[in-house]
Amino acid sequence: MISKKICNKVKLERSKKGFSQEELAFRAGVNKNTIWKIETGQVSPNISTLEKIAKALDLDFLYLVDVSKVDL
Repeated sequence: MISKKICNKVKLERSKKGFSQEELAFRAGVNKNTIWKIETGQVSPNISTLEKIAKALDLDFLYLVDVSKVDL
């Protein structure tokens, strides 16, 4: 459940920034398919990938993974 919420938050934050999946992938240095799989819940991202995504979105890592106050 928490993993799914984190995946949804990645998608939400990407959308807020106006980034395509491809742009986020480029900025984070990961494959576009990785972003797609994360956002669709097909994979749970590891910490390293989440750190890259947070940096690419200009977000604090802890903010990205904190889903306690967000109903996604």
